[in-house]
Amino acid sequence: MESNETELSFLYLFFDLIILNVAIAIIISVTPLLNGLNIHDISLYLLHANMSAVIAYSALTRKNLYLHDNFLNRVRRITNRLLVFIVVSFIIAQLFLPRNYSGLFIVIYTALFYVGELIFYYFLYGYLRLSRSKGFYVHRVLIIGLNDMSTFLRHLLSNNPMLGYEFVGYVSDKQDEDENILGSIDKLATLVRDNEVDFLFVTNSAYNDLKKTKELLAICNKIGVRLRFVPENQYWFRTKMNMESIGSLVVFNPQEIPLDDLKSRFFKRVFDLCFSILVLIFVISWLFPILAILIKLSSKGPVFFRQKRTGINNKTFTCLKFRSMRMSNDADEKQATKGDNRITLIGKFLRKSNLDEFPQFLNVLIGQMSIVGPRPHMLKHTDQYSELIDYYRVRHYVKPGITGWAQVNGYRGETDELWKMQKRVEYDMKYLENWTFGWDIRIIFLTIFGKSAYKNAL
Repeated sequence: MESNETELSFLYLFFDLIILNVAIAIIISVTPLLNGLNIHDISLYLLHANMSAVIAYSALTRKNLYLHDNFLNRVRRITNRLLVFIVVSFIIAQLFLPRNYSGLFIVIYTALFYVGELIFYYFLYGYLRLSRSKGFYVHRVLIIGLNDMSTFLRHLLSNNPMLGYEFVGYVSDKQDEDENILGSIDKLATLVRDNEVDFLFVTNSAYNDLKKTKELLAICNKIGVRLRFVPENQYWFRTKMNMESIGSLVVFNPQEIPLDDLKSRFFKRVFDLCFSILVLIFVISWLFPILAILIKLSSKGPVFFRQKRTGINNKTFTCLKFRSMRMSNDADEKQATKGDNRITLIGKFLRKSNLDEFPQFLNVLIGQMSIVGPRPHMLKHTDQYSELIDYYRVRHYVKPGITGWAQVNGYRGETDELWKMQKRVEYDMKYLENWTFGWDIRIIFLTIFGKSAYKNAL
């Protein structure tokens, strides 16, 4: 798996190249200095500028990624990189551009490039901090241990919103040494639940023991949080092992799953967006008014059924469905059963054909769900089965899906016996531990054309 460092370096370089080319385009469109340039000259300038930017960025990649204090640190780094860019730019210009190249043009677009970067990153960091304060695009973090490494990690996470982590507090027995210590390790489950924590980082060397590592991992899987170890001897791990990174720190992931990889999540998300947009345009656009009329005629109530369910990282979201049952006060408590008299005539057809799930393509579109993944369950079931089934909450490490591996193997519908939910979790675990894009395509195909998906349908 590639590290966050590699992923971020390409992301920052992408931003820089976009800003640079926009700056050049603006200068080309408004300045009279380019009257003597032809299209060929402009293409040379574009090639020259982008090549210079890539070289300058490569020379200072690691120093460009992470802030250790505030935004002024980013300004200094942008300034340093710009100075390198200017040197590289004029060296390459002397070697490859025509003798009569416009040095003034290079100076003007370089100045605009610099201003554009400052403006872009100022608003980007402001947006990310605002989003983080509202709980969007962020993983809430507890750090186990209180030492120099945990302090450094805290500042790294707090000062780099692009990493997507929010420091919540420390877990340590040294209650009086820091005001950010929330409690001791024996209260871990309570601390995670009360603070809505997604990730635990361990900097305490006491957990280097294999037995303690397994025990802690078992606890994390039980309560549904991701676990990472941050070794104190960074140099040894950096040179001996291929590991992830958080900022400039090497970290060890004891339970790596394929969708931890940013590229995998990106391609899955792109597919989700394309697929859901096509379904919304070519299917739901004409199907919705027909079903809406039939649902309204079948019984009183709204067209959509909205229910709070558990999503990725144990976050609650509102799951949409076409309403297939009569309105009742126990919809969030009582699961539909075979022969349930609450199910309407059109509802039976919707549930058997899976058309009741189609509004969830809207959930996919806004990023709450995926086309394929573990099915989201009502909040009551999350609380109930997480106590009865080991690793039940592990299925929340990925986005819930409209369909999933358990569903195409017949495990859908009513879970009136514990073994049925156990089988769902078993198939969900197999999916998230062995995910491939090809497997998603296979599941979609089986959902549409297979018969096993309807084995336990109501």
